[in-house]
Amino acid sequence: MGDKTEDRKRRRRAPLDTPTDLKPAATRDIAGAMNAILADVYALYFKTKNFHWHLSGPHFRDYHLLFDEQGDQLFAMADPIAERIRKVGGSTIRSIGHVSRLQRVKDNDAEYVDPKDMLAELRENNKELAARLREVHDVCDEHRDIATASLIEVWIDETEKRTWFLFEAGRQGDSGK
Repeated sequence: MGDKTEDRKRRRRAPLDTPTDLKPAATRDIAGAMNAILADVYALYFKTKNFHWHLSGPHFRDYHLLFDEQGDQLFAMADPIAERIRKVGGSTIRSIGHVSRLQRVKDNDAEYVDPKDMLAELRENNKELAARLREVHDVCDEHRDIATASLIEVWIDETEKRTWFLFEAGRQGDSGK
């Protein structure tokens, strides 16, 4: 009886203590790295939607649809990232303020951004996100967290596709080269 009572008391003191076979250092490293990714994903989502909402010009419809599709894809990444952080025993971001402290994607609050500049900025942000995802993949490999690594592989592919589409949409035409 005493063991069960002590177990209940321990759980009350640490109600978010998720059981995992990962070592505490792995939980710390993976959760920290993934929280930074989550903050970047949210920041990139908001920037993509900002550009979607404030777009104008001759390619309005195409870019508007592209940004909407890419925003949806980024938003769809957020919950699996946060849940993965919890599954490995970590806690995740809790507020917009927390996102702003962790994000590495720079905000763009300009009143007007030229559509070509929107494409270029989002392209670079996605390219940087792919590189950061690769870095976190290395952390996961180091701690033998195969499940997080496999999710990251899919997100890298999706991020590279967004980068590619933004690059192609922003091309100035074929100069014969």
